[in-house]
Amino acid sequence: MRRTLAVGLTLLSVTALATPTTAAPAAAPKQATLTNFASLPAETYLPGSEPSGAALGTNPINGVTPPFADQPIQGFSGIVRNSDGTFDAISDNGYGTKANSADWLLRINRIAPNFKTGEVDVVGGITLTDPHGHIPFPITRADRVITGADIDIESVTRTADGTYWMGDEFGPYLLHFDRAGRLMAPPVPLPGVRAPENPAGNPNLGGSKGFEGITLSPDGKTINALLEGTVAGDEPGTLRLNEFDIASNTFTGKTWRYQLEATNFAIGDAIAVDSNRLLIVERDSAQGADAIVKRVYLADKRDRDHDGKLDKTLVADLLNLANPKHVGGQADPFKFPFVTIEDVTILDDRTLAVLNDNNFPSSSGRTPGKPDNNEFITIRLAQSLHADPRVLSRR
Repeated sequence: MRRTLAVGLTLLSVTALATPTTAAPAAAPKQATLTNFASLPAETYLPGSEPSGAALGTNPINGVTPPFADQPIQGFSGIVRNSDGTFDAISDNGYGTKANSADWLLRINRIAPNFKTGEVDVVGGITLTDPHGHIPFPITRADRVITGADIDIESVTRTADGTYWMGDEFGPYLLHFDRAGRLMAPPVPLPGVRAPENPAGNPNLGGSKGFEGITLSPDGKTINALLEGTVAGDEPGTLRLNEFDIASNTFTGKTWRYQLEATNFAIGDAIAVDSNRLLIVERDSAQGADAIVKRVYLADKRDRDHDGKLDKTLVADLLNLANPKHVGGQADPFKFPFVTIEDVTILDDRTLAVLNDNNFPSSSGRTPGKPDNNEFITIRLAQSLHADPRVLSRR
C-alpha cells in the first residue's frame, strides 16, 4: 500500500562493521548497545509531488510495482543533526544510475524520529535547484530542478552560516547549496580524479565510487572528503581522504589513505570526531543472512604505526549490537544487515545515530522479497570518544 506520511523510523545505538567476502580478522571491540529504534516504512511518498520511477518498468520489485504517483521518501545517504531533535537527511540519485533516475528530484528531507512510538515524521524538506546555471553541463530539466540523472549526492555537512556542502559521486564534485537548496557556485571537481559519469571523460575511478563521506572540521574551516573507491594506480583497497579549504573554495592537495579490510568493501559515511580522528562506516556488499561486515571504525590521521595509512580501531559491529532490553521489539543481539549503511552522526560522546539507505525498492536485507524500511537507530559505544567539544555542540 502506498504511504503518504513518513512514519516508523528506526533509531538505535550501533557498533561498526565491514562487509567482506574474505574479511581480514579484527580484534573484537567491546560490544556496543542498541538504545533506540525507529523505522520509516519503505512505501512512504511525498504527497502531491511528481511521478517517479518510469525507467524502472512495470514489473514488481520486491513486491512493489513502479512507476510511482509521487516521489518516494527514499533511503538516506547523508544526515545532519538539528538543535530541535530533527535531522536533515539527503537521498542519493534515486534508483541507482543516471539512466533510470531522470524523474527523481534531489531533496533534503527533515525528519523527526519518535522513539517512544518507533515512528518518524517527515516534517518538511527542500528540493535542490540550480536557478543561476552554475552546473556547467546540460541537465535534465529546463526549470533547473536537479535530478538523479544530473548529480548523485551521497554525503552532506552544514557550516555555521546554515548552508550545506554535499559530496557527489558522478564527478566527483563538492557542491555548495544555500538554506533554500539553491546551488551557490559551480561544482568543484576533485583534481586528477574522474568518475565514468564525469563529462570530462578519461575516468580513473569506478562508477558510483566518488564522495561517499564528507565531514566538516571542528574549526569549520575545512572539509574532509572521502572517496568510496580506489583511484586507478593507487594501492588496491585504499581510499583517498581529501582536504578542502572552504575559504578559498579549493582542494588543498593534502590527502590521507584509508585502507579497506578487503578490496571488495566500501565505505558508507564519515564524520569528524576531532581534528585528527573520524568515524567511518565500512561495509561489504551483502545483505540479510549473507551480510558479514557492517562496521564503524575510528580512523586516525596521525598514522602512529607509520604505514602511510590512517590507523583504524573498530568501535562498533553493526551485526552484533547488544540489545538486552529488546529495544523496538528487536532480537538480542541486534543486527543491522543492510547492503548500504550510509549515515553516521555523533549525538554525544558515547552515542551515535546510524541509518541505512534502503535503495528503494531494490534492497531487502531485513525481509527477503520485501523492500527495506529506512531504519534509524542510536547506539551507545563501550567507550567514550573524547570528541572535540565543538563537534558535540554542533547543530
